[in-house]
Amino acid sequence: MTKEVNIVWLKRDLRLNDHAPFHQAEQEELDYIILYCFEPKLIEHPDTSERHLQFIYHSLQEMNSKLREVNRSISICYTSAKEGFKHIHKEYKINTVFSYQESGTQITWERDKSCAHWFKTHNIRWIEFQRDGILRGIKTREKWDKAWLSVMHQAVIKNGFTFSKLPALEHPYSLPPHFKEQLSSYPTSFQKPGEDQAWKYLASFCKERGKNYNKHISKPAESRRSCARISPYLAWGNISIRQAYQYVKAHPNYTKYKRPFNGMLTRLHWHCHFIQKFEVECSYETECINRGYEELTYSNNEDLLEKWKTGNTGIPIVDACMRCLTHTGWINFRMRAMLVSILCLHFDVSWKKGAYHLAQLFLDYEPGIHYPQIQMQAGTTGVNTVRLYNPVKQSKDHDPKGEFIKKWIPELREVPVEFIHEPWKMTVFELADFKEEFTYPMLEMDLEKVARKAREKIWGHRKHPKVKEEARRILATHVRQA
Repeated sequence: MTKEVNIVWLKRDLRLNDHAPFHQAEQEELDYIILYCFEPKLIEHPDTSERHLQFIYHSLQEMNSKLREVNRSISICYTSAKEGFKHIHKEYKINTVFSYQESGTQITWERDKSCAHWFKTHNIRWIEFQRDGILRGIKTREKWDKAWLSVMHQAVIKNGFTFSKLPALEHPYSLPPHFKEQLSSYPTSFQKPGEDQAWKYLASFCKERGKNYNKHISKPAESRRSCARISPYLAWGNISIRQAYQYVKAHPNYTKYKRPFNGMLTRLHWHCHFIQKFEVECSYETECINRGYEELTYSNNEDLLEKWKTGNTGIPIVDACMRCLTHTGWINFRMRAMLVSILCLHFDVSWKKGAYHLAQLFLDYEPGIHYPQIQMQAGTTGVNTVRLYNPVKQSKDHDPKGEFIKKWIPELREVPVEFIHEPWKMTVFELADFKEEFTYPMLEMDLEKVARKAREKIWGHRKHPKVKEEARRILATHVRQA
């Protein structure tokens, strides 16, 4: 008779601790195979980039290095998940699949539905566990906050692993050599992947870095040190929200740095709040959540879009942020919001033109946060305040000496502080003082004028009957209730 096995299916939960599917698999009588699939269809989706895949690959390698002690390893396949399951089912009889629920994009939702159908037709149980504080199937936010807190206070799962008697899974889905080579390298400019690194960042935040969290959170340079910087590890599941929450709460420095630590904990709450929105409506990815804004038109200037993508708009703080993000995969929240505001409001380009570009750049790309936040900053929800950022003010407030700007825009390193935020105000006399030719692009628009026009456009459209109707629906569905 064909041997029966269970499967632990990994997705965005690349860790060995506080992991419910592993825990449950260990309680069963049957041994289990651990499966991760690099799925070509998902890789080809425009939200995915090389840096995401590299982070995943190296996280898996770290897990495998620890699992070897118990004769276990993750079967890493280059195929669709369903094809991976089909192959295993030919070699073994799959009894149960354990995984976390995924609040992903439409394409991952369709993948899950297809797998669910295949499991059902082959009498395979699929047990999905709740991810962090995200609830599946709810229609409103009634008592959601209490439920979230309840999850945060549940005991962290201390996973233990028994010795496996199964041989390593043989399969025809090895990573193509060029793809494996691509994944094997990892730029030193990115945060290192894996569970161990997640804990190092969290520990250093609580030990010392976090004391200035509130003071530096909006500053593009200082925030790189003072923020927790665990967002990539949360996005790919190297650490759970609950682990982070309890670690910060229980840390000896909590009473000493209570205000900044609580600020960080609040953002863990927001993290789940936005993913919960996406769990209910994953159309955030491709459509305005407020359908009334689908009727709003944009000029969609391709030249401006390209300058925005490459960090050559002529607005120093905007370009510095984009170049920093391109090189390192991370910038702080305020600067992310400003990038979207500039694109959609000042440049009059639809958020749909820039959402995937930013998704590819963010090492901590989390669909459930990314698309709702993009639409908030683009002003297309109809229920949130329109955040029209003045980039010059942001620059002067949060990078007063232009140190962050000069770090990421070498063309501006000789520019005096009085012009670093608005180099277009330099005259031919100031420009003549440069030792080399001035190559940084000069801004070709009046920021105040385009901001005023954008404000009138976006606020004016809120009066549209369809926008008002949708706003009522959004508030009823997504506003948190006690």
